[in-house]
Amino acid sequence: MTLHGKWRRVSAIGVCAALALACQKKPVEPVAASSPAVEKESSADERESVAITVYNQNFGLVREVRSVSLGTGKVSLEYRDVSAHIQPETVHIKSLGDPSALEVLEQNYRYDLLTPKKLLEKYVGKKVAVYRFNEKLGTDERFEAKVLAVENGVVLEINGEVTTQFPGRFAFPEVPENLISKPSLVWLLKSKNPNQRVEVKYLTQNLNWRADYVLVIDAKDELGDLTGWVTLSNTSGASYENATLKLVAGDVQRVVANLRTEEQYEYSADEDSSGGDSFVEEGFFEYHLYTLQRPTTLLDKEQKQVSLLSAQGIRVEKKLIFRGAKHYYRSRYGQVVSNQKVGVFLDIQNKSDNRLGIPLPKGTVRVYKADKSGAQQFIGEDSIDHTPRDEEVRVKMGEAFDVVADRKQMKWTAISGCQSESTWEISLRNHKDVAEVVEVVEPAPGDWEILDSSHPAKKEDAHTFVFEVKVPANGEEKITYRVRVRWC
Repeated sequence: MTLHGKWRRVSAIGVCAALALACQKKPVEPVAASSPAVEKESSADERESVAITVYNQNFGLVREVRSVSLGTGKVSLEYRDVSAHIQPETVHIKSLGDPSALEVLEQNYRYDLLTPKKLLEKYVGKKVAVYRFNEKLGTDERFEAKVLAVENGVVLEINGEVTTQFPGRFAFPEVPENLISKPSLVWLLKSKNPNQRVEVKYLTQNLNWRADYVLVIDAKDELGDLTGWVTLSNTSGASYENATLKLVAGDVQRVVANLRTEEQYEYSADEDSSGGDSFVEEGFFEYHLYTLQRPTTLLDKEQKQVSLLSAQGIRVEKKLIFRGAKHYYRSRYGQVVSNQKVGVFLDIQNKSDNRLGIPLPKGTVRVYKADKSGAQQFIGEDSIDHTPRDEEVRVKMGEAFDVVADRKQMKWTAISGCQSESTWEISLRNHKDVAEVVEVVEPAPGDWEILDSSHPAKKEDAHTFVFEVKVPANGEEKITYRVRVRWC
């Protein structure tokens, strides 16, 4: 036997041995198909508690706890009664009893809502019934129609003809499975315990709040009573009953590109003036947090007012201010303004010794004053920004009726291309029966130096000087000054 033939004989024996071993092994079983998920639902009726934190930038954080019956194994949970403006990427669910007993495999947000237009869109290419009232017969006539298009008007095929604007009401054999009545979250879960308490948190748009203030000043314009209200608005598409309410005041950074477009709704006012515990303020990170000391209900498409603060007998200071402009010093003018109205402002020190000293969220201040008959009249309003304690609040009331001013440039000399020297005359006229003090605020571009003036000037900052002038009753006071300004 040749060496080659011997090798072939050994190889054949090896193959047979390998086949014999393979035959002794247990055959491979086919992979069993995965069992379908058990479908479960949860609605707002199963809420144990709900808490909302509303930011004054038209969004809010919702946290709710529900007791749900899931069973064990793979579960498809449809979580209903969530906000229609939810940010799905911010949703978080966890089991409160045993976090390891609940595993999230998938999360879906379904917002294809059941509407007449959506129904028609789902039936494009299918047949529906159309009923039209027959006046002669006094009954509805039924037509079988095929929906051809919906986008820019309904196009139907009836009795072999294509028609549009066919009068009648549509009837559908059933609701498509992928249309839902309310926005819902749907999770594919793996549950180890049949009954669980779950916590769900998410951010949503269209929850908002603002502060509104009412200031009533006395006859001398020296003291006032300040009342603050929180005005909440909910157009999120969900209602929150007996909720723990917190408000955050501050400018929180947000990635605007990820926010959905805001929709507009009409509000139905619901003023909550029943009293009870109000808000308690606390510092929170670089913002301020206000917590309502009782549960409250915020329904969808509702506006609610809750008391924020109340302070009596705070000191206010009325100021009349006549303001100039930087560009006046750069060119030659004659009479710049004539019979210019003088602005009226109220300054309030937000300090504890002024019966305030609390962080004031941004909002609108509306001011009232009683007339001689005792009836309060509205005298002006202004917006204020977030104001920390120990800072000043300035409210612009409007323009004075009886105090006016003129501004004249008496002389102007160009020293260089960006430097000038000019002389000014400002006439302040008071037509009231009492004397008034007017602040003349002069903003100057670049470097400035007052060479001479009829009244003392106070340097307010690097680019502003101020004259404080008392104008007699039914009288006039003139300010003259010469200034050198360099703006480059």
